[in-house]
Amino acid sequence: LPEISGIEPDFCFYIENCRAVVGKKRIDWESDPPPDLAIEIDVTSYTDINDFLPYRVPEVWILKSNRLLIYRLQKESYLLTESSYFPNVREIVQQCLKMANEQTTSEVIKWLKNFLREQQ
Repeated sequence: LPEISGIEPDFCFYIENCRAVVGKKRIDWESDPPPDLAIEIDVTSYTDINDFLPYRVPEVWILKSNRLLIYRLQKESYLLTESSYFPNVREIVQQCLKMANEQTTSEVIKWLKNFLREQQ
């Protein structure tokens, strides 16, 4: 995303709108749709969900103090919600965070890959 109000998400993904941007080297913010999901991990900074309003990103995740906050764009504001593009994402993130305190990063990634493979 281009920087407005100091916003620079850690990750952005196209899900429903992936066909609109696949193969493009640059996103045209005037004509292309916004990413469907933006993920921000707040470690040393504070993200204000309203900073995402100019982009109209349908879903924003903010991981803050080991807690996943899921926001969905509803008309002209973001509402904190339990639902997501991905069912059970909150439980999966909590399990990964719990494991991260007890195991190595590679072990957590291996668990997550196996878990996701089993869900298919």
